[in-house]
Amino acid sequence: MIRYFTAGESHGPALSAIVEGLPSGITITPEDINTELARRQQGYGRGGRMKIETDKAVVLSGIRFGKTIGSPVALQIENRDWKNWTEKMAQFEKPNEDIPAISIPRPGHADLTGMIKYGFEDIRPVIERASARETAARVAACSLAKTFLRSVGIQIGSYVSSIGPAGETASSSRLESLLAEGAEALTKEADTSPVRMLEKTDEENAVAAIDKAKEEGDTLGGIIELFITGVPMGLGSYVQHDRRLDAELAAALISIQAVKGVEIGTAFDNARNPGSQVHDELFPGTAHGPSRKTNRAGGLEGSMTNGSVIHLRAAMKPIATLMSPLHSFDITSMEAHLSHIERSDTCAVPACSVIAEAVVAPVIANALLKKTGGDHLAEILERLEEYRAEIAAKFKQ
Repeated sequence: MIRYFTAGESHGPALSAIVEGLPSGITITPEDINTELARRQQGYGRGGRMKIETDKAVVLSGIRFGKTIGSPVALQIENRDWKNWTEKMAQFEKPNEDIPAISIPRPGHADLTGMIKYGFEDIRPVIERASARETAARVAACSLAKTFLRSVGIQIGSYVSSIGPAGETASSSRLESLLAEGAEALTKEADTSPVRMLEKTDEENAVAAIDKAKEEGDTLGGIIELFITGVPMGLGSYVQHDRRLDAELAAALISIQAVKGVEIGTAFDNARNPGSQVHDELFPGTAHGPSRKTNRAGGLEGSMTNGSVIHLRAAMKPIATLMSPLHSFDITSMEAHLSHIERSDTCAVPACSVIAEAVVAPVIANALLKKTGGDHLAEILERLEEYRAEIAAKFKQ
């Protein structure tokens, strides 16, 4: 199975990741990784850090002649801002007494609890690892799984449906046709917008809301719509809690910094409606399975894929660093104080949607590998085609 680990601090020398369990024979190009890293850096409302960094991954192992070889893939991303932080983040030298400790935590951040948990007198170590800068390493690592899925006909895409008070009141009329082309068609369309929205009016309202928040020293969160197409029926399982695919997908999304809520399909609307208006009725099938006129379940029933498009929704809270800081206190003196200000974004929802695409990729890839097995791509493709043919035969009229 595919798993990955990341290492590195926000202002350390580099971020790194190790990806284990990728089948051999997957064609990988530098663009497969670096395009995703560049997408993560985009979006209206990003801060000054994005003007410093131009993220590119260096592959240190696991790929030969453009294909995975079954061994762990090691990746490294340079932090260009490191040169400005060599004293503050020195690994072995004694601390410079002129560098003040940070002792005023930000409400809504890991600052206070992390400081207490790990026994620090200075919040800086918490800031460095809890920072969303870590997601650059995650995006790089997960881009490999995303490329693997693409090679077997599974695509992942997203767009932003709301930022702060601005957003769609109904799904875009173009959504269905874009998804019919594959989820990456949706992503390409969303990427043409600075806020990754599909409708121009929504985009203009979101840009105005971000401008207003920036002027007021505030921050904005939003909602991300995530779709996965080409997934066959029967991935995941209902037989044990730790094999339930909906739980794994939700865990992956809520592991993203500042994501505080996950929805599958139209789950919260479903909770307010009777079953007759919730469950997706079944009709005689197609080559991919039964026909459905709705997808309120979001492509998952009984914790397994049901052949419909997977639809997930993630809620990102506003970033915790405000330029007009909230009330806090100095943990050293216990005196009231306005919270610490760290360089930050006004809004990072568009970037978060790219991260969301990334982190679900290993989850879906592992669910596929559990179903098909196989150590190299050709073997997996053969078994997947056989499985798809079995499904088609069952619903053949």
